[in-house]
Amino acid sequence: MLIALWLTLKVALLATLIAGLAGIGLAWWLARSKFPGKGILDAILVLPMVLPPTVIGYYLIVLIGRNGALGRHLHDWFGINLMFTWQGAVIAASVVSLPLVYKGAYAAFEEVDGRFAHAARTLGAGEFELFMRVALPLAIRGIAAGLMLAFARAMGEFGATLMIAGNLPGKTQTLSIAVYEAVQAGEDGRALCITLTMSVVCMAVLVVSGRLLQARH
Repeated sequence: MLIALWLTLKVALLATLIAGLAGIGLAWWLARSKFPGKGILDAILVLPMVLPPTVIGYYLIVLIGRNGALGRHLHDWFGINLMFTWQGAVIAASVVSLPLVYKGAYAAFEEVDGRFAHAARTLGAGEFELFMRVALPLAIRGIAAGLMLAFARAMGEFGATLMIAGNLPGKTQTLSIAVYEAVQAGEDGRALCITLTMSVVCMAVLVVSGRLLQARH
């Protein structure tokens, strides 16, 4: 179980980092932009939150599979194969957790008083400086809460991860997949132990993120 726990934490941390960078950047851009199709783009970014994980897994296979639109070029040009690897599990977890970061960051940026941004621009601040010194500090609690929820979601990811990374003990078997395997094998004690471990970690994350959200108000 320790190997699966370490792999789960590694996948969840890297997925949260990727989803965090992408989600915060997209939220900052969309919160300040108005253009035709913005609503459609917003819906696409939130779509992984409502689609079944197996559907997301299928889309990822079509995209990064050995014969996928991007996957075949990665293999032919760089010799990279993401299927049945822990890196593939990271991509799957990143996609399913992205909406949590994006929506949390978007809401936080929208709450930032526009007068602060106007004052910063008046003083000569550029867009990057405005983001780093004004918007990000004011929105940090909402962003942090979204990141924690994304981490918890990445830890519990199952369907898309199983389709992309498979179930290879010691290589791609995360805790959620280990629970499924234990139940299938009739190892109820092992399944209970893994389930309790995941529950404790996720509960701690939810409690902390809840306090951060309360502190915003």
